[in-house]
Formats: sequence, C-alpha cells, structure tokens
Amino acid sequence: MSASQSPGRPPAARRLAVVTGATAGIVRELARVLAGEGHDVVVAAEDGRVDEVARELESTGVRAHGVRADLATRAGREELAGAVEALGRPVDVLALNAGVGVAGPFVDSGTLEDQLRVVDLDVGHVVHLAHRLVRDMVGRGEGRVLITSSVVATVGAPHQATYSASKAFLQSFAQGLRHELRDTGVTVTALQPGATDTEFWDRSGARQRGAKLVDTAFDDPATVAREGYAALVRGDDHVVPGRPRNRVLAQVGELLPDAVTSRLSAPLTRPRD
Repeated sequence: MSASQSPGRPPAARRLAVVTGATAGIVRELARVLAGEGHDVVVAAEDGRVDEVARELESTGVRAHGVRADLATRAGREELAGAVEALGRPVDVLALNAGVGVAGPFVDSGTLEDQLRVVDLDVGHVVHLAHRLVRDMVGRGEGRVLITSSVVATVGAPHQATYSASKAFLQSFAQGLRHELRDTGVTVTALQPGATDTEFWDRSGARQRGAKLVDTAFDDPATVAREGYAALVRGDDHVVPGRPRNRVLAQVGELLPDAVTSRLSAPLTRPRD
C-alpha cells in the first residue's frame, strides 16, 4: 500500500471512501468526484495505475491510499480489507465497482479460468468486502454503499452470458442487502450504467469480435460517475445513468421474460466474425 501525507484538513474532518476498480473508466471518475467532494480515498485495483490514481487524487488536497491487489482472489480481498482497517478510520462510502467481462459464445470464448474470473471478481469481491466492511457501518449507524451493476442485469445477454449473469446477481444482492439494512442508517445503491466509453470493450474482447453494440453512441464515464454519486448521496435504491435509452432498456428488461430479452439483445452482442 502506498499512502501520502498531503496537506489540508486532518483526516478526522473528512470522510473516507473505499473504491475498487478505480484505475479507469467510470470508477476512476467516481474516485475523482469523491475526492472533489472532500473525501479521503482508498483506491484498489490489480494494475499498477492504482498508484498513479492515488497521486492524482492527492494533488487535489485529500489523502489517498493506493492498494494494488487482485480482488478476484480471497487473498487480494483480505489485503484490501486489512489495509482499510489499518487506517483506523471509519468507512463512510464503500464503492464496489471492480469488474471484467468475456465477450463471445460461452463455449469457445476464453478459457474456463477466464469465465470463472468474471464470477470471482465481479461477484466475489463485492460479497467478500461488503461482509468485511459493512458491519462497522451498521455498528456506527451510518454509511453509504454503491454497487455497480448494469442495465444488462435485467436482460439475458447472449455472448456475454457470464457477465450479464454476474450483474443480475449484483442487482439482486444490492436490493436484498438494502432491505436488510433499511433501519440501520446504512444505504445501498445499485448503479446500472449502459454502454459507456471505457476500456471494458477492449478488455472483454467485444470490440475485437466486432459486436454490433460497440457501434452505439457511448455515454461519458464522467457523467455516469456524477449521476452515480448523486444517487449515492440521496440514498436511492438504484440509478440508471446516462442517456434515456438506458432507462428504457432497464424497464423493458424488468417487464419482459428473460427468453424474450435474450432474443432481442442477441443481434447486438453477437460477434460478427
């Protein structure tokens, strides 16, 4: 873990946010928003850019801590939880956002390990870290949790089967946990972005495979992050940020049977090769 001793108000005067997957895209923008609102921030990710992000946030006058850990593993999650606990400060915002996808037909896209990593990272780190860190929020009677789901949480998405299923889990988990904590002072908000201009499309293989979805107009990650933060502050149960089409897609997904949404979404996610 790298930490700074930046000038400014003492830590006790600022709130602490923990953000996973914070090196790119929506989540990096979310970390910037949190810092801009005066939060000290712990940023965690597997790649080396986590220290770069921490330095950038420190330049705004807050204290930032970078934790480089593989959150798809139990050891990596425990490393992050231990680093947070070592600060000796209450966590006011817990933003669980790290994720990865595999694009293409399930039976011949990537390896079994690639598919399982989607589950281990997207689902596993959320359940693990929520269990480790939310308990203290409940004990204090305050805190806000943001879980990044997706509009595909309500849609059976062929050619992204593991990814869309992981998001459906996260949506259900966020809503169930929110209900359990309704009288504790802790809120849980599900963030459901649509197609956003991030590295996801390259890392998942969707762009290389030529899925029609990558031809769509993407939402701006900074806009998505700001809308997500606003919903978090309000304590909303969920938010579908970005263009109106995202909200339409989410609503359609809730109304139609999975068999129908799978058939409708298949032409957008099917590889061209």
